[in-house]
Amino acid sequence: MHRFYVSREQINNGTATVNGEEYKHLARVLRLAPGDPVVVFDGAGWEYDGVIKRLQDGQADVSLTSSRFLPRESTLEVWLAQGLPKGDKMELIIQKATELGVRGIIPLELERSIVKLDEKKKKEKRERWQKIAVEAVKQSRRSLIPQVLQPCSLELFLRNIPQGALLLVPWEEGGASLKVVLEKTPSNKPVYIVIGPEGGLSEKEVALARSSGAVTVSLGPRILRTETAGLAAVTAVMYQWGDLGA
Repeated sequence: MHRFYVSREQINNGTATVNGEEYKHLARVLRLAPGDPVVVFDGAGWEYDGVIKRLQDGQADVSLTSSRFLPRESTLEVWLAQGLPKGDKMELIIQKATELGVRGIIPLELERSIVKLDEKKKKEKRERWQKIAVEAVKQSRRSLIPQVLQPCSLELFLRNIPQGALLLVPWEEGGASLKVVLEKTPSNKPVYIVIGPEGGLSEKEVALARSSGAVTVSLGPRILRTETAGLAAVTAVMYQWGDLGA
């Protein structure tokens, strides 16, 4: 059954209002009509069965018939801090990281990032990336929508990491075995994973991260591309501590 995202504010008195891009997909792409059954979800854990009641003025009113809370989210909180890569690689990274269950993605402006964004472009990119995350949630049948934050500097990112979180920095120059680090660390911590862009992290950036408590780790003997490294690290953490493979 077709699945559509609505915010909590769009659900009132047993009716969900589907608008914006979701309405365009419902009405113009899928050509659904009044009487058709659909599923809507609020991005905060709840999913609803419903029937389209009317299509009017760029919105669809859906009469809700049942609701359920979905236990599809890991209790493990994983954030991917990804150095801005070239081209459309960020879109792939966000899509796949969302499927793997991350709580959020933080684009980082790093020394070796070739991509440079002004404030207007940052806003446009973030909106585009957030839409990709929503689509990935719909496809993977997740119940929570991960946040895609505005691109920021490494310094700002490090200042805002919550106390007690585990900060991992996969680095091609070497570090402790990721497997060993996870085995020796309590698994009730939020995890933040920092990935460099093409060319990797600079020694200065690694030193800065270490001064904030980061642990440099190895993902194995092979050099991984930036679009592979973050997903590999997220997969390893979610398998060891989360619900991947459960």
